[in-house]
Amino acid sequence: MSTKEVRLSRKITNQLLHTAQMTPEREVCGLIGSTEGIARTCYPINNTAEHPETRFKLDEKQQISTLSAMRDKNENLFAIYHSHPTAPAVPSETDIKLASYPDAIHLIISLNTKGVLEIRAFNIIDHSVEELPISMTSI
Repeated sequence: MSTKEVRLSRKITNQLLHTAQMTPEREVCGLIGSTEGIARTCYPINNTAEHPETRFKLDEKQQISTLSAMRDKNENLFAIYHSHPTAPAVPSETDIKLASYPDAIHLIISLNTKGVLEIRAFNIIDHSVEELPISMTSI
């Protein structure tokens, strides 16, 4: 397992928190592109899950389009993010079972807090979960 630190800019962090707060009744989701290992661009994607209040499913067409846009900008897939409106910022059993990008970090935003939003980062590889420390950058 790795002890890699996840570096997020304040801009991306604020964008993630704001997006989750704008739709507190359903999970929001999307991708984050990076260059040189630093998260650069947040790409919100529609949640097409049958029960978006407790699950997320990236809209397939938007996901393909976003991955293409990342390639055009010479970005790599850095992270997949989603929110938990009423649950802690830890991967659910479904999140673990469906994780299919082992090189991507999984960021989870929890709204299930008292006034303070929470973001946590995880590696999910072969049903194994490792939490990663997050540091804020000014980039």
